[in-house]
Amino acid sequence: MTSSSSPSQDTKRFAHTHPEGLRADALMEEDVAWSLEIDSERDGDQFDRSERAALRRVAGLSTELEDVTEVEYRQLRLERVVLVGVWTSGTVQDAENSLAELAALAETAGALVLDGVIQRRDKPDAATYIGSGKAEELRGIVLDTGADTVICDGELSPGQLIHLEDVVKVKVIDRTALILDIFAQHAKSREGKAQVALAQMQYMLPRLRGWGQSLSRQMGGGKGGGLATRGPGETKIETDRRRIREKMAKMRREIAEMKTGREIKRQERKRHKVPSVAIAGYTNAGKSSLLNRLTGAGVLVENALFATLDPTVRRAETPSGRLYTLADTVGFVRHLPHHLVEAFRSTMEEVGDSDLILHVVDGSHPVPEEQLAAVREVIRDVGATGVPEIVVINKADAADPLTLQRLLRVEKRSIAVSARTGQGIAELLALIDNELPRPSVEIEALVPYTHGKLVARAHDEGEVISEEHTGEGTLLKVRVHEELAAELTPYVPAPAG
Repeated sequence: MTSSSSPSQDTKRFAHTHPEGLRADALMEEDVAWSLEIDSERDGDQFDRSERAALRRVAGLSTELEDVTEVEYRQLRLERVVLVGVWTSGTVQDAENSLAELAALAETAGALVLDGVIQRRDKPDAATYIGSGKAEELRGIVLDTGADTVICDGELSPGQLIHLEDVVKVKVIDRTALILDIFAQHAKSREGKAQVALAQMQYMLPRLRGWGQSLSRQMGGGKGGGLATRGPGETKIETDRRRIREKMAKMRREIAEMKTGREIKRQERKRHKVPSVAIAGYTNAGKSSLLNRLTGAGVLVENALFATLDPTVRRAETPSGRLYTLADTVGFVRHLPHHLVEAFRSTMEEVGDSDLILHVVDGSHPVPEEQLAAVREVIRDVGATGVPEIVVINKADAADPLTLQRLLRVEKRSIAVSARTGQGIAELLALIDNELPRPSVEIEALVPYTHGKLVARAHDEGEVISEEHTGEGTLLKVRVHEELAAELTPYVPAPAG
């Protein structure tokens, strides 16, 4: 631990050393902001935009540490937060970038970021995360700014949360709780809501505390107790934990049932030999914008982190006419909570079962290599390391040319595009066409007009090289999979002579 009586030596005030725009704009570039002129042409109808805007969350329903049972007594206000980071390794720029991302996450959750501090330490303090002396300094910052919440840039243990709250006297949450809150706000589908709820309960279970632990045990025995009911019984916190475990078990069963429906759809696509492409990448890298540009899907595009959580699968066509599916997946972030990785595993399996991954990275980000590493770590966690990958460097129109050159040189299978302007999209489509697996059998068949379904299947499931309509039927030269080739074999013309 680096110790000093002067806070300037080992504690860095984030808000005072950066322009006002850096905190909110750390990962939120104008490239994905809504523009009538651009997006009306690019992004389809934006089907869920009006629905999302129709009901906004009232942030900070309760920021008190004590229990308040009557809703009308809760203070309704926008949460005012102070950010705290512990810098244990890397450069000071790395620490500032991490806190800038935390600020973007906080503002996405609906909070107002008032200040931020970074402390240089060998490792986080086991008791209060930042040490008792710095916790007292943090208390002074909270009083000066009028903040009602402190957000720590890391996952805190239950003990660290309790001890830090005891010192600063306001609510303390960590990075994991913040990301879970954003997911809870943005989940729309039944499966997405169930996955978020499961992740929240997994996070909450070891952190149950406060007024519940001070209640007395539910005593058994007495006149009406009867046999085997005497004894101390459960405390309130034990009862809460048991109920959460029961709810988690129920939620896992529901998610497993919903996963079955997803697998049936996936197997149907495989049965028809339709190749699949998954779009993966860092949050706010422009995945939904790219999906809309490629397919006109009309998925919500918003200048916010984790704007879309529910996976969207759309049908697309390569320049040569081959059909494939394009799936937009949930965005990733550094230190993505393992609770979310486990809860969203069935959704992330879209990546593992795909034939090709479009790994989208924000080319205008200060350190895009860190985004690539964070996403690849999650891809490893879901077992998708064997799937071919194309690195799509998005926002090329706003990126530093030197950064683009560096990424294109390091990432051998990469391409620079802009979903906003359309730059590089034609080249990307051609690259997808080239990288997708091709049918294994090339065959020439003269299909009678009475068997038009075979011709249609050749177009849908294979790759038509040439097609000619003759007096006897349709003369096809195609590449198809083995099953369809067997059905076309009876119509192969006899050799001349």
